[in-house]
Amino acid sequence: MKIMIVTETFLPSTDGIVTRLTACIRWLHRDGYEVRIVAPDLGVKEFDGAIVQGVPAYAFPFYRSKKFAFPNRIVKKYMADFEPDIVHVVNPAVVGYSGVNYAKSLGIPLIASYHTNIPQYMSYYKLGKLNWLMWWFMKKMHNKADLNLCTSQTVLEELTEKGFKRMLVWKRGVDTEQFHPRHYTADMRTRLSGGQKDKILLLYVGRLAAEKEIEKIREILTESNRFCLAIVGDGPHRKELEKHFKGTQTVFTGFIHGEKLASAFASADAFVFPSTTETLGLVIMEAMASGLPVVAAESGPTKEQLTDRRNGLLYDSKDPTSFKDTVRQLEDFSFRQQLAQQAVADVSELGWAAAAEQIGDLYSQIAKAKTAESFQAAE
Repeated sequence: MKIMIVTETFLPSTDGIVTRLTACIRWLHRDGYEVRIVAPDLGVKEFDGAIVQGVPAYAFPFYRSKKFAFPNRIVKKYMADFEPDIVHVVNPAVVGYSGVNYAKSLGIPLIASYHTNIPQYMSYYKLGKLNWLMWWFMKKMHNKADLNLCTSQTVLEELTEKGFKRMLVWKRGVDTEQFHPRHYTADMRTRLSGGQKDKILLLYVGRLAAEKEIEKIREILTESNRFCLAIVGDGPHRKELEKHFKGTQTVFTGFIHGEKLASAFASADAFVFPSTTETLGLVIMEAMASGLPVVAAESGPTKEQLTDRRNGLLYDSKDPTSFKDTVRQLEDFSFRQQLAQQAVADVSELGWAAAAEQIGDLYSQIAKAKTAESFQAAE
């Protein structure tokens, strides 16, 4: 089969969406699928043998750290030239608008997947009054698809209540070879802790954006001198965060990739995840696979991955003292180790095979179903 993936984000960007896509594309190639990727033009022309076709990309005025591709007729040309059996539009919003509409106009079977709670993010950028409009737009885009995927049962239920149709959960996964406790290094621990390697090293990995609520982590650094923090990643909120954490034991590393990222996870003592707007939070599983207990804000998607006091700790984001009280439980070394060992055990069998096999099967099923419909209509 020939698969065209139209995505709002791809390499060299690094986030949960890109991680999922690259893992599944590798598997699809091994299983004989031909994949073509349409993405914002950030200089990447190929991935694992798949051609990456770029669409001119620009930064939004309120989000200058990331470039987006706007709707463009070149997407139609790419589709017409490649003649895919199915189009998969990832997070249809901007260039994804072209992906959805041109797939429909060309009569190509269409899958869309929902990965980011864009409507919820808008209030963090002083656009909260347009929340209803974004929900209307997202529903309109997704309901044109033959099948819609999302990354957690919680999100599926929310979207179904809002009128999204033909929903299915895309299985979660994590690379348990890349993320593993054996990737610990003393040098990385020294770097992340700013030389304070005997302190309890907390780690945050992800996009530095207002909706991630990273500021909350400062509470524990001022409450107890037993902790230090490493913030790995970059984004539009970095300067504000550097000001907010000034005077605390906090190291900002910027982006870290590949083996160094795996080492960063494995060389910390615990992972902190204060966001309540995630559709899954893939970094939670990467932290668990690396042998870190996770402290996360209680939400539907986090509860699908973590069991409180079994493989991590959940806190009440509405309680102003809950975060620091929860993190302080990690001062108990034996408890910390107990959580870490269980975290590794709970994700050890995940991998990416099940998620990749699922998407491959769905591509085949949707393409065959649409072909059958076309034959029936012709008769």
